[in-house]
Amino acid sequence: MTTQNPTGSTSTSTPSMKRIAVLTSGGDAPGMNAAIRAVVRSATYHGVEVVGVRRGFQGLHEGDMRLLGARDVANIIQRGGTILLTARSRTWRSPEGRALGADYLRQWGVEGLVVIGGDGSFHGAHYLQEEHGIKVIGVPGTIDNDLYGTDHTIGYFTAVETALDAVDKLRDTAASHERIFVVEVMGRHAGHIALDVAVAGGAEEVFLPEDEHPDQHIAEVVRSSVSKGKASSIIIVAEGYPGGGMAVTKAIEEQTGLEVRLSILGHIQRGGSPVSSDRVLASRLGEAAVEALLAGRSNVMVGRGYGGTTYTPLPETWEKRKDVSRDLYRCAKVLSI
Repeated sequence: MTTQNPTGSTSTSTPSMKRIAVLTSGGDAPGMNAAIRAVVRSATYHGVEVVGVRRGFQGLHEGDMRLLGARDVANIIQRGGTILLTARSRTWRSPEGRALGADYLRQWGVEGLVVIGGDGSFHGAHYLQEEHGIKVIGVPGTIDNDLYGTDHTIGYFTAVETALDAVDKLRDTAASHERIFVVEVMGRHAGHIALDVAVAGGAEEVFLPEDEHPDQHIAEVVRSSVSKGKASSIIIVAEGYPGGGMAVTKAIEEQTGLEVRLSILGHIQRGGSPVSSDRVLASRLGEAAVEALLAGRSNVMVGRGYGGTTYTPLPETWEKRKDVSRDLYRCAKVLSI
């Protein structure tokens, strides 16, 4: 279960480890560099060396690693992407691949590993500990904000701002041409981005993967839009909604005969300089990850919740569901009249 650190810092005067490693895995997220920087500088502060693993788990089982010092992570807090690069590794899904990675970590004298990524990355970290006893700490880095155990994930705030900026621009065109615009945002399994963008962008409707009756939902929206007689509308759709933006666009056109434009924002939401909220969150979680390792914690994700740092067992981050805010969902419906 998720636990909160009641005392804040867990720093020790004598570090329990001499060398740790850090990697970024899965989809990149704005703020990952800020987290890397925090891990390296926090460890250096405690007299612990840091090994940077390039290209995630793919690079780990290939031994693509190098030592990182405080100066190596200078001037990266404002950069998007990840200086360590990232990749999805099929080899890591096999016991043999994980064994090879564990061997490289031992050769480098690494006693603990910080994994910055999402649920897929945490699966890999969890099995590394279970099979080889390598201490691991997860740092939530994904724009989808879909990990249980933390209020927000690194990259989420920036992704929302990027999508919102696009929606604001599209609304100008929608109003000028008196058209309906369907905007598809990222979120394969969760509608957090879509919901925040819908409320902040004044959208007329929002479609989420969490919707219980998707087909009926589209019909209701179509009837509502027609009855309101709006000249233009912005409709936000999470990519994980059944059929995505294409299905919503087709349904509206078929049921109303109105002209609809579909805009799929795609991977643009992953890029860009992280906003201040992501930089601060990444810095706090990167430091918390190092503190957790030095305090003897392992196989947990550090997060933020209840006003402090939380520690959630890695399996819970993907086994337990993090629902969207139903109160915000209700707000979106009320304000769309």
